[in-house]
Amino acid sequence: MVASQIHLVRHGEVHNPLRVLYGRLPGYRLSELGEKMAAAAADDLADRGREITRLVASPLQRAQESAVSISERFGVEIETDERIIEPTNHFEGTVMRLALRNPANWVALRNPRKPSWGEPYVSIVARMLDAVRDAWETTPSGDVVLVSHQLPIWMVHSALGHGRLPHDPRDRRCALSSITTFEHRDGVFVEVGYTDPAGALAVGATDVGAV
Repeated sequence: MVASQIHLVRHGEVHNPLRVLYGRLPGYRLSELGEKMAAAAADDLADRGREITRLVASPLQRAQESAVSISERFGVEIETDERIIEPTNHFEGTVMRLALRNPANWVALRNPRKPSWGEPYVSIVARMLDAVRDAWETTPSGDVVLVSHQLPIWMVHSALGHGRLPHDPRDRRCALSSITTFEHRDGVFVEVGYTDPAGALAVGATDVGAV
């Protein structure tokens, strides 16, 4: 037996008053609004009436905290998987609009198709799909939730939907605390749903974690 569905859940809003592109930097926790967003994601999963038997999160604080509501709602422990972490980024720790004015940073923008400013898209896809397959194969029954980050989740969506990996970050459909759901059908993973349970909370939210 294997898992029924895989739900890729993005973390909620992060406390980031300086609007720093935080990437993998430690110490970036959920804001109060982010905690409400994470609870909304847990409510959405519960309202589906599905059995969540496993919960895995990125090691970053915002993902671990976002997993807490799901853990408490379904009575499952939080496991940690390094493979679903935020990608590396040249601009980590900067305010993006200011960093782009510095000519010393322009070399990092030389190849947006790779991208040259961080972990290659193909690398993100490879590690994320490994994590998704492992979660599916090693879970005897029920659904698995993976709490991750915007770009890794979007890469899974693009790769499995046969979309182009290079893209404009502003075009990603992966809101804070959104849920992208996959099933394994005829030997391949297929996206079967996307919800934005925290959409009503997102007005004015800060969302500048990565590029």
